Amino acid sequence: MPTYDFTRRTRRQSDPDVVVVGAGLAGLAAARALTGYGLTVQVLEASGRIGGRMATRELDGFRLDHGSQLLNTAYPELSRALDLDRLGLHPLAPGVLVHSGGRRYRAGDPQLTAARQAASRAPLGSPLDKARLGSWLSRLAATPAGRLQARPETTTARALGERGLAPRTVDGFLRPLLGALLSDPALGTSSRIADLVLRCYARGRLCLPADGIAAVPAQVAAALPADTLRPGVRVTSIAADGVETADHGRIGAQAVVVATDARSAAALLPGLRLPDFHPVTTFYHAADRAPIGEAVLLLDGDRPNGHPPLVSHSLVLSELHHSYAPPGQALIASTVLGRRSFDSGGPAALEPAVRARLAELYGVPTKGWQFLSVRHVPDAVPAMPPPHNNRRPVRLLAGLYVCGDHRDTSSVQGALVSGRRAALAVARDLGLPVSAREAEAAA
Repeated sequence: MPTYDFTRRTRRQSDPDVVVVGAGLAGLAAARALTGYGLTVQVLEASGRIGGRMATRELDGFRLDHGSQLLNTAYPELSRALDLDRLGLHPLAPGVLVHSGGRRYRAGDPQLTAARQAASRAPLGSPLDKARLGSWLSRLAATPAGRLQARPETTTARALGERGLAPRTVDGFLRPLLGALLSDPALGTSSRIADLVLRCYARGRLCLPADGIAAVPAQVAAALPADTLRPGVRVTSIAADGVETADHGRIGAQAVVVATDARSAAALLPGLRLPDFHPVTTFYHAADRAPIGEAVLLLDGDRPNGHPPLVSHSLVLSELHHSYAPPGQALIASTVLGRRSFDSGGPAALEPAVRARLAELYGVPTKGWQFLSVRHVPDAVPAMPPPHNNRRPVRLLAGLYVCGDHRDTSSVQGALVSGRRAALAVARDLGLPVSAREAEAAA
């Protein structure tokens, strides 16, 4: 691989070695890895805050995460990139609750033995069907990730019908669970990705930081040298030796890493592949008391007329940690997936229907709940239909790189890995020493 030509253009003394465009999780991860190679870095962020889609805001004492993002302790990059103890992760209750046919039942607790799973009252088929589900999840958890990625690839929906599991097991547990974890109610996602997601589900625990999802990018940013982050700087054009900005002139560099969201990256880099997206709409309600006394993921397993439900899943965040709501109040976050036709009232116009369905899901009156806010993100999750390459190239040419969850998997794991891969590509092009361990970890 050719090394970078340092003489291409004269740089000012104040210019960094590398410019990273975008202070989302991938950009922050790239910046931290680059500084670890001894390079000076400037992270340019058009908005006034870091984190991209991983944002949290306070509203009247309630802590509202933007979107229904959940972490999984089995994500390999999570423990590599973050201090999980300092992050203060709080796990959700094991398994999930599924509402179907007018009742709720617990399913998918990876800690349950196959025998206990079979003896449960969940309507997932016969006792043998339940035992098969438990054994199947256990085998999936023990299968190396590389072997899963070598399996024949199809859509998740089709693969679920080919795994030898009972239809009631698929429809009563796997379909609603994967719809929620993939943000894909139609399950058009690559079956390889679904297998990886289920493997992590079976091996780890879903969780959130006590301080909200924004604590994740905040911890990565805290490890950067002073003056690395430059919020409020909008990049208008990009070259391999620097960037032009709207109000701050030209900033030269030996390399540029584009770490924006996929749509912004495609605008800055014409010809870059633009994926489809899964929209995510999250409704936040406050109640005088929690509708359920645990932080468990509640899934809607009903499929009216064969269509995905209005509410995909819901979670009482204040049961996860008390800081999500003021004393004496409960905070409920509920997620609607898929493209919806909003009238002049926008996403908030769906709130009465969402509230009515939540009354059925939780089995409690919701008329007195307070509607706090709604967050609609049309480009929330890059789609991953088959065939999906979860190691898309991050090096476009010497001096120009791109990273983000749209280059790997549409997850926190993918964002972190892509940032580290981009930093490794920069280091190699600049002729910096790279350890075999670093190269292997980014492979």
